[in-house]
Amino acid sequence: MSRPARRFPKEFLDRYSQFIPDFSEFLEAMQTPLRRTFRINSLKTSRDRALELLSDLRPKPIPWTDLGFSVEDGDRLGLRIEHFIGLIYVQEAASMVPPLFLSPLPRERVLDLAAAPGSKTTQMSAMMQNSGLVIANDQSPGRVRALISNVDRAGCLNVVVCRRDGGILASALRGSCDRVLVDAPCSSEGTIRKSTEALDRWSVAAIRRFSGVQRRLALAGYDALRPGGTMVYSTCTLAPEENEQVVAELLRSRPEARVLPASLPGLKTRSGLAGFNGQEFPDSLALAARILPQDNDTEPFFAAVVQRAAL
Repeated sequence: MSRPARRFPKEFLDRYSQFIPDFSEFLEAMQTPLRRTFRINSLKTSRDRALELLSDLRPKPIPWTDLGFSVEDGDRLGLRIEHFIGLIYVQEAASMVPPLFLSPLPRERVLDLAAAPGSKTTQMSAMMQNSGLVIANDQSPGRVRALISNVDRAGCLNVVVCRRDGGILASALRGSCDRVLVDAPCSSEGTIRKSTEALDRWSVAAIRRFSGVQRRLALAGYDALRPGGTMVYSTCTLAPEENEQVVAELLRSRPEARVLPASLPGLKTRSGLAGFNGQEFPDSLALAARILPQDNDTEPFFAAVVQRAAL
């Protein structure tokens, strides 16, 4: 049964029609329920074995990752035994992108500054082959419980979980991390495809409120990098105030930082914006990635790869 069309606030339509050129396709995609996707957990099983166990669901590959798949009938995917014992992780397809941009390597020290519920933490742990160290942090007691549960279920032995203010923790780790992921708390416009509540609570005031938190976390995350280290800043929102503007302010505060290209084979992205509401952003932000729902059948996402200058 089709879902009734959603009524987007006029302010939402006015602001995003300014810089999303194929806007009617965007709105149609935002009203289409998300497909169910999952990631194979290479810490516990092989790709071939997982696909054999899930063959009744006829998984279809996600083009930008060998371990990601979508299924047509995935309403009960989270109840499968394969999920319960950690062979797979039910994860939105665009959510798999920031760790792939970050590309953590075995034996590195990685900080996941806003980690709960753990989808990207567990993905990075697997990419690192359970070696090195992933410091997974979240300030919320409830969200930390979910993070611990998912880390345990996925068999991640190289993860330490912290419950601290992200800025304070990053300050304590200043200059020591090879890579940092700041998948920042945001207004979550990307979740409109799976939750009417996200649209019901949407407001420009919320966007502005989150942007202050994001600027602080992005700067703290960058300062936790060792010289030559790499950070990915990402959100599941469309708002320039939470995306390009946050990175632009980081670049102004840390002029030695540089933005690297963010791309993956098989993933269609749009360039970061040149400006918004009369504010111009640095030219290098064109290298950031905007992931729109109509391009890859995902949630909207934003990600920028930032490198700290080597000594």
